[in-house]
Amino acid sequence: MSTSTIPSGLASGKLPEERLIGALASGSGPTLIVMAGIHGNECAGLTAARRVFRRLKRGDVSVRGELVAFGGNIAAMNQGKRYIVRDLNRVWTEAQVEAVKAKEAAGGELDAEELEQIEILAEVRAAMARATGPVYLVDLHTTSAHGVPFVLFGDTLAQRAFVSTLPLPLVMGLEEQVDGVMSGYWTRHGCVTFACEGGQHDDVGSIDNLEAVILLAAEAAGLFDKGAVEETRAAHALLEARRGDLPRVMEVVSRHAIAPEDAFKMEPGFKNLDHARAEQLLARDRNGEIRAPGNGLVMLPLYQGQGDDGFFWGRAVSSARMRASEALRHLRLDRFLDLLPGVARDKADPSRFIVDRSIARIYPLGVFHMLGYRRIRSRANEMTVERQPEDRRPH
Repeated sequence: MSTSTIPSGLASGKLPEERLIGALASGSGPTLIVMAGIHGNECAGLTAARRVFRRLKRGDVSVRGELVAFGGNIAAMNQGKRYIVRDLNRVWTEAQVEAVKAKEAAGGELDAEELEQIEILAEVRAAMARATGPVYLVDLHTTSAHGVPFVLFGDTLAQRAFVSTLPLPLVMGLEEQVDGVMSGYWTRHGCVTFACEGGQHDDVGSIDNLEAVILLAAEAAGLFDKGAVEETRAAHALLEARRGDLPRVMEVVSRHAIAPEDAFKMEPGFKNLDHARAEQLLARDRNGEIRAPGNGLVMLPLYQGQGDDGFFWGRAVSSARMRASEALRHLRLDRFLDLLPGVARDKADPSRFIVDRSIARIYPLGVFHMLGYRRIRSRANEMTVERQPEDRRPH
């Protein structure tokens, strides 16, 4: 991986003055929406998208459908910050979206990220309304730590199939660990989505990685024939080489959430995805040392000032387990989960189960994970487990 760097915040080459980065449409076909810079200090995706448009507009490739790319938190980009008032990748719950829409309709004063969100909602919905085929959305990121680029996605079968075409490490369960991420919102509204962490913020190699991801995603979505763009072969080879000795598929086991008063400090030297051994020192906070609970993987260690995710803890997933999970889900065995003692289907949301915590100890979480239920939240006497709906058409 390249170790060359460029000045902080300038990975885009040119910061955006408007939302639209580029668009290319031709007849009927799939739609691929690219979002770059939803965090304002993660600008490499902008240059990556511009490169892809320059390549596809040469005139030697027949494109079906539409490729469109947008800038994310433009106000924060122009200040070189992750966000100004609130994290724009933590505000995409149904309740928060409806609240900001109601606030706008009532003439209330919107803060910086609320203004950005209203515009993004309008742009993405317009692209979906124009679509004549399936809609895909790719959310491009970079990280404060160096390391291997990787893909994260909500665990639906359609999204598993889409990301399996990419040679990068695939991380399941990360999206479900955090409330309000943008890709999760658009999955619920009919898109097949994934996010890509392309490398360190200011490493020029991150631009190459994200450019490769866009090209391969466009090919997988069907915007052009396989092999029609010669550069896709080099893109595949580049990303395959980036993975190194990391597992092909991983899953998140837990999230180490932090607050400013925690005085959290990650131990130096961890990469985006990094092996760790049992009892290895990972970080420190006001309560003392934070050590690895076993042999596993450190994901997204925090080495920047803003953010409330200290790190995520994960493990490898075997190909056999992936095949078994897909078989069980095709059989729709989740229909019978509420027959288990202490498990009840939520009447308000059929994709969610409520589990009595006094009984839940007998069920390993892997039972729910195998069926795609990775969003797990605990309350006083119960926990909820839910997943993204498998088949949700655009609306």
